Amino acid sequence: MASDRSSYVCGTGAKPLVYSTIGDMLRSTAEKFPDREALVSVHQSLRYNYADLDQLVDEYAAGLIAVGLKKGDRLGIWSPNNAEWIITQFATARAGIILVNINPAYRLSELEYALNKTECNAIILARRFKTSDYVTMIQELAPEISASEPGKLKAEKLPYLRLVSVIDDEPQDGFLPFADIAAAANSEAKEKLEALQGTLSPDDPINIQFTSGTTGFPKGATLSHHNIVNNGRFCGERMKFKSGDRLCIPVPLYHCFGMVLGVLTCTAFGATMILPDEAFEPESVLQAVQDEKCTALYGVPTMFIAELDHPQFAEFDLSSLRTGVMAGSPCPIEVMKRVIDEMHMVDVTIGYGMTELSPLSFQTQPEDGLEKSVSTVGRAHPFVETKVVDSETGQVLPCGQQGEIMSRGYSVMIGYWNDEKRTSEAKDNEGWMHTGDLGVIDDEGYLSITGRSKDMIIRGGENVYPREIEEFLYTHPDIGDVQVFGVPDEKYGEEICAWITVKSGVELDENGVRNFCQGQIAHFKIPKHVKFVDEFPMTVTGKIQKFIMRDIMAEELDQRLAANA
Repeated sequence: MASDRSSYVCGTGAKPLVYSTIGDMLRSTAEKFPDREALVSVHQSLRYNYADLDQLVDEYAAGLIAVGLKKGDRLGIWSPNNAEWIITQFATARAGIILVNINPAYRLSELEYALNKTECNAIILARRFKTSDYVTMIQELAPEISASEPGKLKAEKLPYLRLVSVIDDEPQDGFLPFADIAAAANSEAKEKLEALQGTLSPDDPINIQFTSGTTGFPKGATLSHHNIVNNGRFCGERMKFKSGDRLCIPVPLYHCFGMVLGVLTCTAFGATMILPDEAFEPESVLQAVQDEKCTALYGVPTMFIAELDHPQFAEFDLSSLRTGVMAGSPCPIEVMKRVIDEMHMVDVTIGYGMTELSPLSFQTQPEDGLEKSVSTVGRAHPFVETKVVDSETGQVLPCGQQGEIMSRGYSVMIGYWNDEKRTSEAKDNEGWMHTGDLGVIDDEGYLSITGRSKDMIIRGGENVYPREIEEFLYTHPDIGDVQVFGVPDEKYGEEICAWITVKSGVELDENGVRNFCQGQIAHFKIPKHVKFVDEFPMTVTGKIQKFIMRDIMAEELDQRLAANA
């Protein structure tokens, strides 16, 4: 029965929006809590209190000016998680320089595209990360660098890039060592930095983050100080954050989850940011939580699953944990139960949003309880409007009916950098952002995500939503994780495919999966194709890339057909 209420909500909160730059927020927190630990980088053995961090940021901001950068210039950062990343984030903001987040997994063509699309004037990069040698990759893309003076690069393929700085002590021809940026901060640059502060506006663009769907070139979502300062604050409010909290941040800084909900949330509250490692490793997370007595932990469900399933999990003392955020993909109820019971995260929250929304638009609260925390993504963030509409007509639907989720408010991005066409496709004239996600708002204002419109499987005329099947399969005692998607089928148009990881020490086959489904879910929802894998293809932020799985399976199925022909 349809509800009388429409699927429109606007979040409220006890605290108003603030109109502040990132640099001013850091300065204010440093004045309130000068001696409190601000940043602990465990893998680098580095510790800074807020007074130290604020001073270091001033030195690097003045250094960026001294080496030739100015307000509005773009500076890329291409690095895994480290203290230098966070220093750069704050220093660019204080100098009015727009930080361009570059995915650590990018290869040459992607790097070239990102730097040229944003017309980056400078880039700060790690020496290497995993199998990627960043210095060698830059040398391949811009061989002119070896004969260039640092800061005076002129490269054919990267016409806007002038300065390349490396987070490394080993000298490289044409590269400026990261430490030399702060060392360049002379009295003239410091005076310029001071004078600059009065010209910075919270509405200025300050961050570009590349987002990509399944097709096309990545889009550079452009965010302001106002967007991300406030989103970080409201995230902390939902977690009931306070100045004494200590947050473990294993999610990548290059994404909003790390740099906004991690770094800026901590800064807004005077809490401590703890980086357990340069990239996610379950053991380093568990060790950091224990040793640093973390009270909060972030992650996507796959991260929490990996931590819970670590062979030595029971040996770590996680009793200091209380809260955190799980986001990026739906959380299975069994995983949530274990996070609460075995990791002590009684106040854990679920978040939903997208980079273009800074990123959170919905988040649960500790008092919502287990059922709401796994079946919904909570209620709207303060000052964020959301409606669920009929994707064909644009009309707002009654509560309880599924449609496309659209949001409007302070958190909506400025636009896609240098891409008016795609900006106008994503954000309408009234300021509503099309998320591309499907959802249902109930009478209490809670939002349930039912999938992405392109994730919906249409099997023989039946609409099938992968999350429903995934939630059911998670109840199988031998299944560790599962992803469901559609693959082409000659008879039905699409068929159901499930990729499954099994728990250690157990065996499971396709028949075991299908027998488990028989009589429990509709026949057309039972996976026809089941593939057992060790891991899923993911972005570095932990988002599952179903389109890659779909492509792999489509190719495998074509090969089977050809072999049987």
